[in-house]
Amino acid sequence: GLVVDDAIVVIENVESHMKRDGLGPVEATEKAMDEVQGPVVAIAFVLAAVFIPVAFLSGTTGVLYRQFALTIAVSMGLSAFVALTLTPALCALLMKPHNPNAKKGILDKFFDAFNDWFERTQNRYTGIVGWFISHAKVGVTSLLVICALAGFFYSKLPSTFVPDEDQGYFIAAVTMPDGTSLNRTYDTMSALEKEIGAIPGVKNVMKISGYDVLSSGTKSNGGTFFIGLNSWGERTTRELSLEGIIGKVNALGVNHPEARVMAVVPPTLPGVGMVGGASMELQDMTGHTDKELDRITKEILAGMNARPELMMAYTTFSVDSPVCMFDVDREKVKQLGVELSDVFTALQVNYGGAYINDFVRFGRSYYVMLQSDAQYRSESEALKFCFVKNSNGAMVPLDSLLTPRLSTSTSIISRFNGVRSVSINGIAAEGYSSGQAMAAMEEVVKEKAGTGFSVEWSGQTREEKKSAGTTGKVLMLSVIFVFLCLAALYESWSVPFAVLMTVPTGIFGAFFVLFSLLTLGAMSGHANMGLLNSIYVQIGVIMLMGLAAKNAILIVEFAKARVDAGMEPVKATIEAAGLRLRPIIMTSLAFIIGCLPLAMASGAGSAARNGMGTAVVGGMFFATSLGIFLIPVMYCVVVWITRKFSRKKETV
Repeated sequence: GLVVDDAIVVIENVESHMKRDGLGPVEATEKAMDEVQGPVVAIAFVLAAVFIPVAFLSGTTGVLYRQFALTIAVSMGLSAFVALTLTPALCALLMKPHNPNAKKGILDKFFDAFNDWFERTQNRYTGIVGWFISHAKVGVTSLLVICALAGFFYSKLPSTFVPDEDQGYFIAAVTMPDGTSLNRTYDTMSALEKEIGAIPGVKNVMKISGYDVLSSGTKSNGGTFFIGLNSWGERTTRELSLEGIIGKVNALGVNHPEARVMAVVPPTLPGVGMVGGASMELQDMTGHTDKELDRITKEILAGMNARPELMMAYTTFSVDSPVCMFDVDREKVKQLGVELSDVFTALQVNYGGAYINDFVRFGRSYYVMLQSDAQYRSESEALKFCFVKNSNGAMVPLDSLLTPRLSTSTSIISRFNGVRSVSINGIAAEGYSSGQAMAAMEEVVKEKAGTGFSVEWSGQTREEKKSAGTTGKVLMLSVIFVFLCLAALYESWSVPFAVLMTVPTGIFGAFFVLFSLLTLGAMSGHANMGLLNSIYVQIGVIMLMGLAAKNAILIVEFAKARVDAGMEPVKATIEAAGLRLRPIIMTSLAFIIGCLPLAMASGAGSAARNGMGTAVVGGMFFATSLGIFLIPVMYCVVVWITRKFSRKKETV
């Protein structure tokens, strides 16, 4: 749509001169280019000014913005170059002079009838524009109402970083009771594997026993399924959708009361964690005991699960895992001349393993670990096979220095930013966004945790939190650059206001359509989470700023040229609005039709395309239908204010 807009403006202007003035193709092209080369250049510069600044943002948000910014900026540059060079040449070569006496076929008669109807519509339009200009207060009030409504719908539209996508697979975590052996976990997972594989829509299942994806650690009582689905074309019903299949997998836990089955959607962006949802890190800043952490965590989870914004909140933190504690006889260690650090190192190497080095053999790199064989580290009595050297060079068995004691504690100790932390994950309830879920989780922590704790976010949620204030900054930056660009092109500080004052119509249209469709979907039980206020929607809104400014430029450019030639501003504005109505509608329709496949997309990556496409289509529709009436009014208001202040300045 963006690429053909400039060409449409040129072709329509050439056709208008050929029909209205009776010029030949070459003369009409020359006259048309004198009129449209300014708007074409202005449109290209404005769209570049909108997107180029956001290409310099940092972080994950900057990467996503940069992909769209550079693509659109380069495309618009090429489009403007083609419109100023190739399109005029093709118009002069291919277009035929207008002959009113030529024999007309069915299509010609149809187009003649359409043109007659459009001319009548155009005359009515100029009459309405004249009325609006004479009642400028109505136009200004309407613009203020539109700005207020845009802010209202923006505040009401749930937000997220990127929408969850159906990636063709998902992950299911299995958690057995603490202390369950790996063999028992494997047997339960094998039974679950058969049941999951029988669910319609599931193509294949891969299980990993002993790996807990929720805590990213190895646990004998944990396991993970990676579940591949059939292609998107084979899963067209709601039961075969990602949400439907995940619900069926979660329900399998009823058949296996000894296991907790939890299916999760993987993050949309690769490299930012293993599981989706809101990932909170509750940091213990004052050194609470395990029992205190367990009590506080349970209170927080109870509060979170009572919130309507959260479908479920869970944690892998548990203090009930059986462990073997070793009490060190420090006096005996000192008497025997053994270094205490050697005792701890021996325990680490024999039971936990220690990295030695890498070596390359046969073109492959091998990882070298030092650790006792399985039979010498499977029980605490194996300490008698481990020795440390004392200061005299004698070997002292570890079982003479350590006393094993069975107890319960955490199986995995996690740290975040160097501080001990408890990972809490929350899944947003249906109809709520991840932003609302995050806010609810923070409120519960403030209420339940008390002092001594701080909250951080990890994974994809951390990127969402960092990008929370980016939208306003990007919009402000884009507005400033567009203003400066227009001021340089028109050599005026006032005219850019006439262009920018109608931009809110597009922003209002985008958020209004998104909010309406999301609300209707929630009422019917089929809400499209791609319509949340995600980063893709924000990219579409930034694009709308340039597109809404493009419509204003087409009218303001022609009106300003006539005013500079001495024509009365109201008359010049009405004439410019009538002349530019057709190219505005044509370019807007071309862009809207080009974006409809995005708004109606399905399958892989459809959520991102739905959000961006719906925002652009809805915003462009309102920017065009409202802007063609408000742009002339705003230009006249700006001209009146400018002249009024100019006269005051001259008087002084």
